[in-house]
Amino acid sequence: MKKVKIVAGCVMTFALVLVAALSNSSVANAMVEEDLKEAHHCTFVIPNDFVPGEEKDLFLNRNYPMESSMIAYNVLYNGNDIVLTNREKEEHPEAIAEAVVDNTEKLTKDKYLEIMSESYNKAYGEDVGLSVTSFENVEIDGFPGYKIVSEYQKSGEEKIHQTVVIVLSKYRTFTITYQRAEDDDCEALFEKSIATIHVK
Repeated sequence: MKKVKIVAGCVMTFALVLVAALSNSSVANAMVEEDLKEAHHCTFVIPNDFVPGEEKDLFLNRNYPMESSMIAYNVLYNGNDIVLTNREKEEHPEAIAEAVVDNTEKLTKDKYLEIMSESYNKAYGEDVGLSVTSFENVEIDGFPGYKIVSEYQKSGEEKIHQTVVIVLSKYRTFTITYQRAEDDDCEALFEKSIATIHVK
């Protein structure tokens, strides 16, 4: 099989698709989850084998595209900590009605599979057989989240393995995506990087 030449932007796009699909713009649900703590940033160590790509927050294997592994970082900011004055509310009522509420805390294995299967199949123009091999609830520095391991395969190309770590906070959702082809020898590096994830 020929080695997959993954379009780097796809990983970033799929991360955005996930959080966007789990958002709800209904005013009735425009309430910040009270049990989630505030977080300002997320940090983690990028392995030395990875270098910044052309896109922001994307890191490619230094031997890309011969080695197609990559790491992508995304932050969804829901804006619910912005307080509007009465005048601003009167002048811009759409700012209230269109407030994005992150519902990632409602994520399930089936929901993730449904959302991402549709996105991947559409992007690649075929059914790539996405399967979720592991779906874990995790806690990092007191913040809840998920560690999701999945795989998929485009016709005539190598199987792709992906690990997504999602960390939830009151106003921000942090997503780190680790992706590699079947013969990319970096699984151990990914696990070491995941162990360094911290949220403050």
